Amino acid sequence: QVQLVESGGGLVQAGGSLRLSCAASGRTFSSYCMAWFRQAPGKEREFVAAIRRSGGTTFYADSVKGRFTISRDNAKITVYLQMNSLKPEDTAVYYCAADRSPLRVGVGRDYDYWGQGTQVTVSS
Repeated sequence: QVQLVESGGGLVQAGGSLRLSCAASGRTFSSYCMAWFRQAPGKEREFVAAIRRSGGTTFYADSVKGRFTISRDNAKITVYLQMNSLKPEDTAVYYCAADRSPLRVGVGRDYDYWGQGTQVTVSS
């Protein structure tokens, strides 16, 4: 069982930056693939970024590539999402997700564990 708690969301102006954190419970954090998804009002949940267990391989949605960076600290059992050059369209609830071996890193239903989400609002 893995419990995930996101933090770091808030209100920021367009062009600004935020860093989201996802603190995980359990001793097997390093064996999980971690990901961030987001859901805007009235829209479906969408993939943002993922990082493999070792941290050596990362994946990004085209919409955030070059602006967002996912990283993990296995010693602190935490995964981060550094978000730069934020745009109003980045406004959403951001969710952290974990799975030992998701079949497809960009598909939400392939992840077993989810956090409660943290709101990110980007004003224009």
